[in-house]
Formats: sequence, C-alpha cells, structure tokens
Amino acid sequence: MTPPPLTDLPIRALTTEDLRHCADLSEDRGWPREDHKWGLLLAAGDGYGIDAPDGRGLAAACVVTRYGDPGGKPVLAAIGMVLVADRYARQGLGRHLMKHVCDEVLAGVPLTLHATPYGRPLYEELGFDTTGRAEMLRGAFRPEPDGLAAVPAGVHVRPATAEDLRGIVRLDAEVFGTDRTHLITRLPAFSDRLLVAEDRSGTLIGYASIWPNMDTHVVGPLIARDTATAKALVSALAAGTGRDLRTDVDVRHEGLLAWLKERGLGSVAFNAVMTRDVPGGLPGDWSRRWAPLTVAAG
Repeated sequence: MTPPPLTDLPIRALTTEDLRHCADLSEDRGWPREDHKWGLLLAAGDGYGIDAPDGRGLAAACVVTRYGDPGGKPVLAAIGMVLVADRYARQGLGRHLMKHVCDEVLAGVPLTLHATPYGRPLYEELGFDTTGRAEMLRGAFRPEPDGLAAVPAGVHVRPATAEDLRGIVRLDAEVFGTDRTHLITRLPAFSDRLLVAEDRSGTLIGYASIWPNMDTHVVGPLIARDTATAKALVSALAAGTGRDLRTDVDVRHEGLLAWLKERGLGSVAFNAVMTRDVPGGLPGDWSRRWAPLTVAAG
C-alpha cells in the first residue's frame, strides 16, 4: 500500500511535554538544541507540530507567540523555530505547516517573523514582505579600555527588583507597541541577570536581560532610550559572564553594531525581518528597540 503524502499528516498543538522532541529537531537540522529557549517559547506561546510517521519524534514544528489583549484577537503574532526534520526536507512539509498556521490558526492576524535566506522564498510565497534586517553577533566581549564603563552621565544601571517589574512591562509595551506581559514577566526566572537603567529623576529609560543558551549568553531584550544607555546595559551584563555574548541587532542601529564589533563581537549572519498584514510597519518605537528577547518571538 502506498503511504499517504506527508502533506496529509495531521498538525497538532505542542505542549511543554514535547520539549525534548523539539530540541531533537533543532539538533537534527544542525542547530543548537536550545532546550532553555524552547521551554520559554512553549510556555509563553503555542507550538504546532507534525509527528514523524516513522515514530521518531517530530517531523516538523514551529512556535507562535501572540501579543495584545489575551482575551481578544492578537494585535500581532510572531512565528519562529520553523523546522523540518532533515529526512523529510524538501517534500512540502514546511509549507503545509506554515499555511495551516498562517491561513487557518492565525487568519487575519498581523504576523511577523525573522527569516534566514533559506526560508525567505517560502515566506514570500505565503504573502510576507521584507521590512527590515537584523544582524546576529557573537564573541567574547572586551570591556572598555582602562576599565572605563560605558555609562553616560546621569544614567544609573542596576539589577532589577520585583518592584521594577510593573515599570518594565509598561516601558516594554510603549516601545514594542503592544502588551507582552505574559513574556516579560517570565524574564526574572528565565534570565541569569535582569538590569534596569534610570535617569537622574529615577525614571526608567531602559532594561535588558542576559540568558543562557548552550555555551553562550544571549543579550535580549535590549530596550534603551539611546545608544549610550544601550551600551551601558550591555557593558553591565557582559561584566557578569565569562561566556561569549550573542545578540541580534536591528541594522539601523549602526552605532551600537560598530561598538559591539569594536568590543570583540563578530558578525555571524543576517536575517530578514518579514511581516504580513502589518500596514505601516511593526508597531512601537524601533529607535528604542535594540535587540529582541529572541528572534523566534519577534
């Protein structure tokens, strides 16, 4: 009997119980396992996957993170971690999964994603447009010469406390353009360090976290009033780790990118920022949005 085509395989919701299979799928495609990140995405978002017909875990998977009023239609949804097992690649499975998620699960919802050059043609077929670019950097951070901290006058960087969380959520919503409470409130447990930046009056002007991902520490989110404040937050985060830093920076932030490269981080890759049904571009204030928590969550 001829087996049914792969594109007839059912798509199901994933849970945190699928974390190991999701990490196995990452490893199968040559990505780091990223168990810690998968755990966050499956808890704060919704995973969708296709069970492998040979019984070996997942044949394909992706994660959706919705933003906005949790009781209503999302203002925006980010799609990430779109993966197909190598043994099922180039057989239409990725398109099958993405069409289901974009055209059925998220029909009419404004969408965004970060695309590799490999995945970009598929997303263009599905109606996504390239609206920006992000540069991934990685390397051992070298502090400023002579131990000088990159902290501008009148700015104070310190560890966040429980009392800061409400202000962080409020600032994040202003900068990101929609509510991300369900994601941001997980940062204290997810991150190794969470810092805030204040001006002379004690007003919150930025925040940033650093979280473990395999043998690196990822800087993100990075929200800051200006380049100097962004540098101060990165410098303070880097001072607490001996691992390589990794981050993804909007290419429009040329000053921060040049500084990070001077401090030892090198360019790894460029990803296209793509959107669908987002007239006028992504919401919020890109000038204060320097790096995402993870490109998988927008």
